[in-house]
Amino acid sequence: MTTAARSSGIPPMPERNPKALRAAIAAHTPALLPDFDAHWKWAIADAYDLAPVPAFMAQWWTEFALARDPELCRTVHDLEARAGEATSNSEAKQLLTQAAHLRREAGKAEPGQ
Repeated sequence: MTTAARSSGIPPMPERNPKALRAAIAAHTPALLPDFDAHWKWAIADAYDLAPVPAFMAQWWTEFALARDPELCRTVHDLEARAGEATSNSEAKQLLTQAAHLRREAGKAEPGQ
């Protein structure tokens, strides 16, 4: 599978496995790589346990899906920042709900999209 950027400039999602995801992060969003590697080491390698791999993949799949699209990433982080500065709980909840929706949608991306 290719990891070349699409005409939109947003790189495609990799195959859905840790090795391919790590390679895509290294190629397209290298700022995430230290956290990805540290999380892998702590949750999987040091634990000698493969049971957390699906949860690990779900989290990092979504993180990469957001980070590969700078505009979407800015939007989500802006919503989260505005929620932190909100003057009412209802406003904060509304902003966080919007951010969570965008995160969920990003996490639904399929390989090659």
